This record gives sequence, C-alpha cells and structure tokens, in this order.
Amino acid sequence: MAKQALFFLSLLLVFLFHCTTTLGQPAQAPTLPAVASPANAPAPPGPPDVIKILQKVGGFTILIRLLKSTGVADQLKGQLNDSSIRFTLFAPNDNAFSNLKAGTLNSLSNEEKVRLIQFHILPTYYTLENFQTVSNPVRTQAGDNKPGDYPLNVTSVGSQVNISSGLVNASVSGTLYSNFQLAIYQVDKVLLPLDLFVPKPPSPAPAPAPTKPKAKKTPAAASPKTSTSSIVVDSGAASLAKHGILVSIGVAIFIPFSL
Repeated sequence: MAKQALFFLSLLLVFLFHCTTTLGQPAQAPTLPAVASPANAPAPPGPPDVIKILQKVGGFTILIRLLKSTGVADQLKGQLNDSSIRFTLFAPNDNAFSNLKAGTLNSLSNEEKVRLIQFHILPTYYTLENFQTVSNPVRTQAGDNKPGDYPLNVTSVGSQVNISSGLVNASVSGTLYSNFQLAIYQVDKVLLPLDLFVPKPPSPAPAPAPTKPKAKKTPAAASPKTSTSSIVVDSGAASLAKHGILVSIGVAIFIPFSL
C-alpha cells in the first residue's frame, strides 16, 4: 500500500508541475498575413528618365547640364509618357566634350545648343542590330523641321557601330540603357553637325534687274531746205515758163493777123 500511495503521489506532483509550467507561458498571438508598408512597396512603373539614367552611370555631367539648360530633358520626359513614342540617344561623356576645341560650346547661341543636343537624338528606337539595316542618312531631332539639313550616317560592321556627321567620325563604345522605348548608347566623340560648325559661303548678291534699252529718238523729218540758188532757179524756171507761155500765146495771136 505504501508503494502504491508513493506512486500516485509522484504522478500527482508531475501533473501539477506540468500544469504550472503550461499556465505560466503567455498565449501565442495568432499569425496574421503580412501587409506591405509603403516604404517597402515596389515603385510604380513609369517612363524612363534620361537624367537619372545618366546620373546613375556617372561621367556625363556636361551632357546632363546641356540637356537641362536647353530644355531637351523636359521635352524627352514629357514625350516618353506616351509609350508609343521612342528615342535613341547618343551620349558623349565628359571626356568626349573635353576633347573639343576650346570655346566650341561657348561660341554657340542657345538655339544652336538645342540643335546640337537634338542632333544626338533619333526619333526611333534602335537596337545595335537594327543599325545593320538602317537607311542613311538617319533622321535626327535636329532635322524635324527641314529633313536632311542635319544628315547623320550610321553604319554597323559586326558589333562595331560607327557614326559620321560629315565632320566627325565617332563610334559606339557601350550601351548605357535599353528597353522597348529608349536606348542610350555611349559615343566616344561629340557629334558636330556641318550646319553649325562649317562656315556657310556668303549668299551671292542679287543680280541687278535688266534695264530696258532706251529707245533712240528718231530725228524729226527735216523739211527740205531750199537754197537761195534753187529758189532762184525755181523762180527763173517759173519765169521762163511764164514767158514761154506768153511767147506761145503771142505767136499764136501773131500768125492769124499775119495771114
């Protein structure tokens, strides 16, 4: 009996200890589904931003400054809101701009700087493979108003893409960004268009209007001048004629009387 009592007492102690331990622990909170905080939420998709792309890559401070000062950056950003509008940008880095002749950019007016930046932008999205079949000269943003004023030729040999402005021969040295709407390629030289950097010959002076030949004055018909001698002769002739008539009459009269 003593052994059975001791056994039941041990079971009771174990039960009481287990209940005490379980009741002492805090109840576990139910698991709730995680809610994404605004800070961790993915950014909504938007149009590509040329300035942010170039800033992230680095080494394009001069191009970024020109894009902002000319207003071309804002123009691109607004147009890229329309997914049907696409562009290709040839981006010279700071080293390419530093190789220009001193004073090149300062010699340009604000309008000419706009044209210079627009000359680096094609109003079409091109992959590097597309340049193998492109028709030259390609159209640039600078030639929108008068196509052909700013010709740009792009040729591709294998993986090498070469660009010629007629004044500068450059090459693509890398792809900075490319999606279905925008492609940005780094070029090793600033593309200088002929229309801005080659002096145009002065326009010829207008030819003088042809003058009508002056009509020659026709001399008035001179009235025949009768000289004194002719007058005398005429007078003499008249006199003779007059005398001849008289003589003839006199003869005609004299004959009948003489009969």
